Amino acid sequence: MLDFNKRPGIAERINALVDAALIAEREATPSRDYLGASRLGHPCERALQFEFAGAPKDEGQDFSGRSLRIFAIGHELEDLAIRWLRAAGLDLVTQKRDGGQFGFSVAGGRIRGHVDGIIAEAPTALGLRTPALWECKTMNAKNWRETVAKGVTVAKPVYAAQIALYQAYMEATEPGISAAPALFTAINKDTAELHHELVPFDADLAQRMSDRGVRILRATDAGELLPRIAANRDFFECRFCPWAERCWSLPA
Repeated sequence: MLDFNKRPGIAERINALVDAALIAEREATPSRDYLGASRLGHPCERALQFEFAGAPKDEGQDFSGRSLRIFAIGHELEDLAIRWLRAAGLDLVTQKRDGGQFGFSVAGGRIRGHVDGIIAEAPTALGLRTPALWECKTMNAKNWRETVAKGVTVAKPVYAAQIALYQAYMEATEPGISAAPALFTAINKDTAELHHELVPFDADLAQRMSDRGVRILRATDAGELLPRIAANRDFFECRFCPWAERCWSLPA
């Protein structure tokens, strides 16, 4: 009897094995036991609380192999950006002398951040003040164009919060880094276009994000559930939240 059922081709079979390997690698990686500064700008404090507490995501909300491949490509592009900026004459330092990442740890290690790099010196023609924080993100064309048009502070407030926290907390180990505007680099993953902009230190934003982190820690320690961001689960952020089912099954 003839079998006309479509069978997976070589591409599908290889990709399935690649994705399975990436997922297994991620599952074997210990989960964070701290609040990451890169996440504190997220608009919903309850979602951040779930993330910090390690609450299981809703069914089907874990990262797919494709998502993990996208993340990996982003990291590789950031490494390329480092090479390109150094070739352009910027003294961009990405590791400490012991080989570790630059970063900070506060609240007994329960709030941490790791910076992409620090610009120690730059060509005089650029007029950059140093030392300056360097933060790099990769984006699709749509998000990249929005960031270019509006600036990172307006287009990507989560990134702006991250930059402000880094500038504030890195001041202790890198004096002067909060006085100099940070250099933000955005890479268009679709076209390889580069966007660079200077981001002045926003002390008020840094304080608000720091207070948010403390609030999340205290509420979690006390077993209290922070308010959700919206009164209706059709709210934009809720529709894409990996803890939506969990959240809306609990009290407001």
